[in-house]
Amino acid sequence: MVNVVDEKVNQVVDPGNRVSDPPGFELPLLLFAGFRSIIDRMHAELAEQGHPDVRPAYGFAMQAIGREGATASELGRRLGVSKQAAGKTVDKLEQLGYVARVDDPADARRKVVRLTARGFDSLGRTAAIFEELRKEWAATLGVERVRALETDLRTMAPSEGFRLDVAGWFGA
Repeated sequence: MVNVVDEKVNQVVDPGNRVSDPPGFELPLLLFAGFRSIIDRMHAELAEQGHPDVRPAYGFAMQAIGREGATASELGRRLGVSKQAAGKTVDKLEQLGYVARVDDPADARRKVVRLTARGFDSLGRTAAIFEELRKEWAATLGVERVRALETDLRTMAPSEGFRLDVAGWFGA
């Protein structure tokens, strides 16, 4: 079953009083639909390239782990989830071979989660796929329109940068 929003969702104005602009609720839905189309296409291609088990939440987690690694507590804070939820994600990523738990060189009682070669490979392929998808958008919309869209989104996005706490934000 396809999950599609119809015209009646969030519609609180009388249809007889239509204005030339679309209703405000369409903007976040269109932004999310664009995001989903890119993420879904990227994951389909990533699966074709040998990473069929990577899910969007895993990609955010691997980004949050980063080059230097992170403890489960740090990962939880970065993702906006509990230490236990972060631990479950790490368990799954470890099972799939994307991360490994290693002793913290500064404190042997702590474990640090580090990306494995497979984790780095997945992230590298993801970056290359995103480049190709951006080129497709530029071919469809035009290079200048894509650049303008990116500039406009940077203007409207918070100045502190990109956040990785999507799972926590969605309440997962």
